[in-house]
Amino acid sequence: MPNTPHATTHLLYLHGFRSSPQSAKARQMAEAVQTRHPHVHWWCPQLPPSPRAAVELLRQGLSLWPHESMAVVGSSLGGFYASWVARQTGCRSVLINPAVDPARDLARYIGEQTFWHQPEARFFFEPRYVDELRELALEGEDTPGPEFALIAKGDEVLDWREMTARYPQAQLTLLEGGDHAVSDFHQHLDAVLAFLQLV
Repeated sequence: MPNTPHATTHLLYLHGFRSSPQSAKARQMAEAVQTRHPHVHWWCPQLPPSPRAAVELLRQGLSLWPHESMAVVGSSLGGFYASWVARQTGCRSVLINPAVDPARDLARYIGEQTFWHQPEARFFFEPRYVDELRELALEGEDTPGPEFALIAKGDEVLDWREMTARYPQAQLTLLEGGDHAVSDFHQHLDAVLAFLQLV
């Protein structure tokens, strides 16, 4: 799908595994959009543990969004979902330490899990969710609209080499240190917002 130069009017943020809209990056993005770009339509849903249910939620929520002027930001597993969204819509995407092979990586998390920002809340990561992730795998699909990848060599969860190899066409910011959460995300927020071309 060809890239169009429209400014972004609708922005989707997708959190990672065991995370939520209360993550530091999601809250920083939400505040920046609200204060600097108040006319942008912002959506940061709580994603269900089931990948199939997650993409169905996204399909429904994005069904009326303008593909030519929307964008998506995703972190970790949310980066995997963000790529899926970009391939459905052709929109621009920002990928923060994106999961490359979540079916492989999350297989060891089958069982009861807690949420990072709400440890008293629990969910069960079922074996079928790994199969659902496999079905969503993006290998071999065409590169969609413009991509920006923010990847930390110091990521303690994912391999930065795999991430950079997965997104060879992306505008890449490779952090020499850092961590999986990109704890210094506030330092990169301006670059992310500039890439998104928000109205």
